[in-house]
Amino acid sequence: RVTRIDLHCHSTASDGTLTPAQLMAAGVAAGLDVMAITDHDTTGGWAEAAEARPDGLALVRGAELSCKWHAPGHPYPIALHLLAYLFDPAEPRLAADLVALRTDREQRAERIVSLLRADGVPITWAEVHGYAAGGSVGRPHIAQALIRAGLVATTNEAFASRWLGARYFVPKSDLD
Repeated sequence: RVTRIDLHCHSTASDGTLTPAQLMAAGVAAGLDVMAITDHDTTGGWAEAAEARPDGLALVRGAELSCKWHAPGHPYPIALHLLAYLFDPAEPRLAADLVALRTDREQRAERIVSLLRADGVPITWAEVHGYAAGGSVGRPHIAQALIRAGLVATTNEAFASRWLGARYFVPKSDLD
């Protein structure tokens, strides 16, 4: 028997479309044996996922950490996402860093919405914040608002340079 594993899944605790509980059900429906919840810079979905975990599905707790790497000989830091598993979310430095990343992520999204609104784009912070459903707010939630406003048809289009890819791009903080 082949063991089916997915070690990179996002819930509404960051930029996924399913709640942690729905994600567990989707994992079972997809025939997975092992599934990791690796939301961006948060462990906020762990408890709900663990509570909803069906028998027969192993849950691996993790996170996708926004990082920057100073490569030898490279003039600028390189942004990367580090998948981390089975760590202690109460470790003081990591816990503080995750709070700082989530705070920065929310401030960044709010700044992007302000820039869009200043140019007359009919979206609101309340709408974007609502799409995050209590999770970490990010550019995918702004993309949802742009789609709802009829300005783009897809998330990929929202991430193009005309919108969130360049014109309304605001850099984010990363762990060093």
